[in-house]
Amino acid sequence: MSRQPRSTGDVGPAHLPAVPPPGAGHVVAMPARRPRPPLVRPDLLPALNLLSLVALTGLPLGWLWSALAPPVRLRVLADGRLASLPAESYHRFDALALFVLLGLGAGVVTGFAAWSWRSRRGPVVLVAVVLGCLAAAWLANRIGTSFAMSRFPLADTVSAGATLVRPPELTTALALVAQPLGAALSYGMAVAWSGTDDLGRRRG
Repeated sequence: MSRQPRSTGDVGPAHLPAVPPPGAGHVVAMPARRPRPPLVRPDLLPALNLLSLVALTGLPLGWLWSALAPPVRLRVLADGRLASLPAESYHRFDALALFVLLGLGAGVVTGFAAWSWRSRRGPVVLVAVVLGCLAAAWLANRIGTSFAMSRFPLADTVSAGATLVRPPELTTALALVAQPLGAALSYGMAVAWSGTDDLGRRRG
C-alpha cells in the first residue's frame, strides 16, 4: 500500500516557528540604588567635642589681642571732661580692625583644620566649627577686655591737664562674626574643591 504524500498544508518540525528562550527580549529592571542618608547621628558627639575645643581658642586670641591692641590716651580738661589727644581716636579703629583680622585668620585656619578630619567631613562638623568659632570670638572679647583693663588700669584720682590711658575695647559686636565667617568660607572652599558626593570621607 503506497503512502499518500503530505498535503501542502501540513506543517512539519522544520516549519515550526522558533520559540525564543525564556527571558529573551525582556529587560530586567534593576532596582535603583538609593543614596545613602547623610551621616548625622554618628557625627554628633565628635562635633560637640570639636565645638568645645574650638571655643577654647578664644583664650589665646583674647590674650593676643589685649597685648597688641593700642590704648587710647585722653586729656583731662579743666571742667573734668575727657578729650582724646590728636590721632589717638584712630586707635579705636585699630583695636577693632586687629580683632577682626585675628578672628578671620583663626577662623580660616580652624576651617581647614576641621576639613583635614576626613572621617567626619560633613554638615554636622561645619555647624560645630561655625558655632565654636562664634563662642571663641565671644570669649576672646571678654578675656581680651579683662586683660586689657588689667594692663592699663584707670587712675583713681585725676586732675585737670592729666593724661589718662583708656584700655582698648570693641566698639561694635559685629566684629564677633569675623571668626565664624572665616571658618565657614575656608570649609566651604574645601567642599567645593573636593567635588565628590561623600567629600572623600570613605576613601583611604
